[in-house]
Amino acid sequence: MTTMVRDDHCEAAEAAAAPEVPEAVMADVLEIGITPAMSGLPVRACVSGEIDFHNAAALREILLIALTSHRCTLLVDMRSVTFCDCAGLNALLTARLAALRAGRSLRVTAASRPVERLFRLTATRSLLT
Repeated sequence: MTTMVRDDHCEAAEAAAAPEVPEAVMADVLEIGITPAMSGLPVRACVSGEIDFHNAAALREILLIALTSHRCTLLVDMRSVTFCDCAGLNALLTARLAALRAGRSLRVTAASRPVERLFRLTATRSLLT
């Protein structure tokens, strides 16, 4: 399992050419790109790959760091997430609770089919969007 953190825009990350990596290796990769807040705009997190028990803690920590270091709303783009289980959902809900306690908000602005399905099955969509 690999967790990568980038400090860039989601669009730039998607446009960048990825090196040739066997598909079996790529299946375990979780990438999180953070675009810092500027001039009162929200900070953005772009998440891609699989989120499960093995890497959900890393997602939670990165979201918490983004919330505390930028002190503004956090928008999370999950349109490129290929798998998300309850550990990933727990990471999002924990970060949301921390944001609320600090007087901020966390919102998922885009979600892939697996993420939307998880939100629907757990009735948590309204908490995160």
